[in-house]
Amino acid sequence: MSRWLILIVALVLAVPAAAQGALGPRAAIEVAMADSAAGWDAGDIDRFLAIYSDDPATSFTTEKGIARGKADVRKRYLASYVDQFGATRGTKASRLSFTFDDFRMLGADHALLIARWKLVDGAGKVLTGMTSLVFRREGSNWRIVADHSS
Repeated sequence: MSRWLILIVALVLAVPAAAQGALGPRAAIEVAMADSAAGWDAGDIDRFLAIYSDDPATSFTTEKGIARGKADVRKRYLASYVDQFGATRGTKASRLSFTFDDFRMLGADHALLIARWKLVDGAGKVLTGMTSLVFRREGSNWRIVADHSS
């Protein structure tokens, strides 16, 4: 686990949710990403997906096509990662981490994050890919409104 991810997780635990809105956009998004990854690691689909906007136009794009809305994104993850979120969880579960490669603001209330994701399964097999995430400020939180992952 990288030092940055450890630091971000520590921030998530140390900074109350209400105070996270006081962070700058990049720091707030990195904290939210760390919390999402922690949800993945725990097999908690709701915590993992909390970073996604509830807007029905939210999109998730992979080689399988586009899913629209958080409910469809949830269905796709549940179908694709049964060992992570299903009854067979255990030694087959994987751990998720991110390396942040690029961040830029796309206006006052939108940001782009490009990152490399890495999954390590219980046997140590490593899967990795890239993700481009568009975030929108929703109140004091930053939420994903477009996710293109490969």
